Amino acid sequence: MASTFPDPHPGTPAALTVPAPAAPPAEDRPGRIEVHGVDHIPDAERHGRPRELFSIWAAANVNYLSLVVGGALVLMGLTLWQALAVIVVGNLFWVLTGLLATSGPAAGAPSEVITRAMYGVIGNRFNNAVLGWLVSVCYFALNLAAAATAAFALVEMAGLTPGTGVKTAVVLVIAALTLAISVYGHALIVRLYLPITLLLTAAFAVVAFAVLGHADFAYAPAKPLTGTKLWAALAAGVSLIAAGPLSYTTSADFSRYLPRTSSPKAVLGWTAFGAFMPSFVVTALGALAATAVDMTDPETALRALLPGWFYPAFLLALVLGTIAVNALTAYSAGLALQAVGIRIRRSVSVLFDGTVAVALTLYGLLFSSLLDTVSNVLQLTVVLIGPAMAVYATDIALRRCRYDGLALVDETPGGPFWYTAGVNWAGAFALGAGVAASALCVNTLYTGPVAAALGGLDLALPAGMVVSAALYAVLMRRDATVLRARAAA
Repeated sequence: MASTFPDPHPGTPAALTVPAPAAPPAEDRPGRIEVHGVDHIPDAERHGRPRELFSIWAAANVNYLSLVVGGALVLMGLTLWQALAVIVVGNLFWVLTGLLATSGPAAGAPSEVITRAMYGVIGNRFNNAVLGWLVSVCYFALNLAAAATAAFALVEMAGLTPGTGVKTAVVLVIAALTLAISVYGHALIVRLYLPITLLLTAAFAVVAFAVLGHADFAYAPAKPLTGTKLWAALAAGVSLIAAGPLSYTTSADFSRYLPRTSSPKAVLGWTAFGAFMPSFVVTALGALAATAVDMTDPETALRALLPGWFYPAFLLALVLGTIAVNALTAYSAGLALQAVGIRIRRSVSVLFDGTVAVALTLYGLLFSSLLDTVSNVLQLTVVLIGPAMAVYATDIALRRCRYDGLALVDETPGGPFWYTAGVNWAGAFALGAGVAASALCVNTLYTGPVAAALGGLDLALPAGMVVSAALYAVLMRRDATVLRARAAA
């Protein structure tokens, strides 16, 4: 089989010398529905600068769930400074999200297509069905429920009773705003997310002022954790925080329109920094608030800390932040559905994903504990997404971020990424082994044998990532050798 580390596609050297367009092409403007889906973005349609990625990721990470997670760390029994250390370590995984984003400009394709290099054309369809579409729709539903809860409080403050009809209308309005951004796509996201970032920053600056005025910087629980229990809480906390950045194995979706000549360091840096800073700050505010109030009911607890005049604005900020993160989630879910092999337009796939997520949300909020079940299932996603992130990052390192976008969109049996029967068994085995190793070490909904032997210490995240990355590097060593030889020639 030919090496899957191809030389750049014919015509690429010339394209490298072409300057980026001064303005977005007509196909990618805020007032037009984005026409591209999982197809290749031609060089003539590439535009923008890496720094625009900062606001995209910043807006998506100023949100309510980060406050909740920060408070949860203190509720787990950590001291304030232990919780802050966990927040720093967990958020460092945004560097991997930034690394994956570098593959977008290199290939001119979304992550859902680039991963064909790791799993093959057919194998990648399964990867997108589970890790792309299913997980994204579940996250959309949970985030939508969180936004709806804040909106219900606003409805009550307006003097209305949030009955079934009102709740349904609120969910539908929030979902419609979210899906409108996702349907119009990349250009509208780039245009909107800078002002959204500024608005959310202003709102959370007020939150920070209020929280810092009440926080106990010397906080420690009455019975501090020690020994194995402490390490178990620290490991669980890091996994909880890291689940956020690790869930974005689709970060190339938002960098693929950048010119091929864009600096990989700039793409990595602006993505990682844009996500790290707000995520760290907001999660830290949640931990600081937990030293002053009981964060088991974050909405009520935070209301006690905030000025009365500001509380409605705070609720609106929570809704806006959730719309921002869910628009990215729905956008990627739409691409994942296309990459599974369903031949529909990206805009239609986004609307379908939104419909499924809205149905899950309404059923969970109004009729059952379905969202609790979905939330519990997502606790186990670290078992899947950690190894998947590691395989993707290792592939970028092996290929030195050299991807032929035109070859990647070739789905024919004779294409370079068909591998054997449509599956790259190196990627499949590496992912499977990483998931198995992670499952043995997990301690969430169930306790794996390794976690049980270690007194409840959950090492699922590092175990899965190390095993999958190492095995993938070994199994792909032949192609890596070819790549190094070409680079030296």
